Amino acid sequence: MRKTGISRKIFIVCNYCIFIIVCLSCMLPFIHLLALSLSGSTAAAAGEVLFWPVDFTLYSYEFAIKGGKFLRALWNSVKLVGLGTLVNLILMLLTAYPLSKSKDQLAGRNIIMGYFVLTMLIGGGMIPTYLVVVRTGLKNSIWALILPGALSVYNMIILMNFIRNLPPELQEAARIDGAGELQVLVRVMVPLLKPSLATVGLFSIIGHWNNWFGGIIYMDDTARYPLATYLQSLLRDFETLLRTAGTDYAALIGQMNAQTGRAAQLFLGALPIMLVYPFLQKYFTTGLTLGSVKG
Repeated sequence: MRKTGISRKIFIVCNYCIFIIVCLSCMLPFIHLLALSLSGSTAAAAGEVLFWPVDFTLYSYEFAIKGGKFLRALWNSVKLVGLGTLVNLILMLLTAYPLSKSKDQLAGRNIIMGYFVLTMLIGGGMIPTYLVVVRTGLKNSIWALILPGALSVYNMIILMNFIRNLPPELQEAARIDGAGELQVLVRVMVPLLKPSLATVGLFSIIGHWNNWFGGIIYMDDTARYPLATYLQSLLRDFETLLRTAGTDYAALIGQMNAQTGRAAQLFLGALPIMLVYPFLQKYFTTGLTLGSVKG
């Protein structure tokens, strides 16, 4: 800083100020949500809670876990994220690898690519998609939340560009050694694509975890709701849940209310993604910058 000019110092200070403001705008809502979930109902109703719990209590979390509905919805989302992300990555790999070839190596490559791009611009719509799901017998199953969007063309194109930026000599050397296309993909390309797979995988994880609309459309039984759909139903009518909780309503309201109960369950719903993201961050950053400079 001593050797830099005044304009550079001003630029650095402004950058730090902007970054701090952005970080606070991301962190403070979660801190407020946590403080609200750990506060008593009276303090929450009076608006006394800001970023520190008032009348500390864990009753909202006990209520969230009690009865098994939250944990059942959480398990449904875990299954959805695990199975859905696996299907997404497999289909993206099997599509992006051949489309990364030139039109001389893959006959009709441009036509096939144009078909995939067309699906990004024109969709069948919600009603035709719903009818397809119903007629194929997928309704009320986890596959109804996975198969309609099993291949994200946007993420596939990202992965395809990563593959195209890798040295083609690696594939040629493997073929000289007698490897087939599937062996080249699995043994050569996949290890090199870990950063990019982590990038598109994180997109898939977040997409499946936050998918609440699919549960409302395709699930008739609330026991099959993923967590996002369950939380959306709570936000819509939490008072009814309190009244049908099977305990004395007056005593229940004395320990928690809709504000603290919603805050606890929303924080629990966001916690798994916040725990997973730090482990994928280094791959995510590398994956976004991979291929920006051709070597």
